[in-house]
Formats: sequence, C-alpha cells, structure tokens
Amino acid sequence: MTMAPERSVPINTIEITEKAADKVKQFAVEKSMEIYGLKVAVKGGGCSGLTYVLDIVEGPEPDDKVILNHGVEVYVPKKAFVFLAGTVLDFSDGLNGKGFEFSNPNAARTCGCGTSFSV
Repeated sequence: MTMAPERSVPINTIEITEKAADKVKQFAVEKSMEIYGLKVAVKGGGCSGLTYVLDIVEGPEPDDKVILNHGVEVYVPKKAFVFLAGTVLDFSDGLNGKGFEFSNPNAARTCGCGTSFSV
C-alpha cells in the first residue's frame, strides 16, 4: 500500500483542496446563494474536547481571517485560527465515508468520528 505524500501547508494559513472547494460551490448553488464563503471554526465538545464547525455563510464576521482557495473564500474566526493553522480540508466520497475531512497538524489526538480533536 502506497501512502500519499504528506502535504505541507504554511502555518499562517489553512487550505481547502480543489475537490472540497467544488463541493462548497455545489452546496451554495443548491442553497441558491450567489455570495458565499465557507466558515471553518471550532467549538468545545466532542469526544476529544474540540469539534470542527463548517457552515456556508454569506460573508465574514469582522474578526474572521479570510483565505481564498480555488475560488472559495474561507472564513476562520480569530479565536479558532490558532487551532486550525496549517490544516488541509478535503472532501471524500469514497467507500469509507462521505464528507469533509480535516488534516490538522495541531491535533495531538483525534476521535474515530473524524470531527473531534484535542491539542
């Protein structure tokens, strides 16, 4: 079994893959949203202490960091950025599940559900 090479994302940003960006665009079209971006945040909870939060929203909050990847604006709240810096967000529709997947270098421990982590 060949392992995919680990991708390095600069620590001062996060990245979404082209596949994830395409899925965000598709969801925005389904919601009839002409102006949109992807809010990526964290909140307390889940099996490991913190849970990822994703939402398609019309625009950033005043304290959000705005990152542009593959034609999609990503909004990250200032308080969450320290937990998400260097993260890659991908989308999988394979046999092992379907949905957004986080590759977070800050996560010291993750849960089997893939949506909970601790630092």
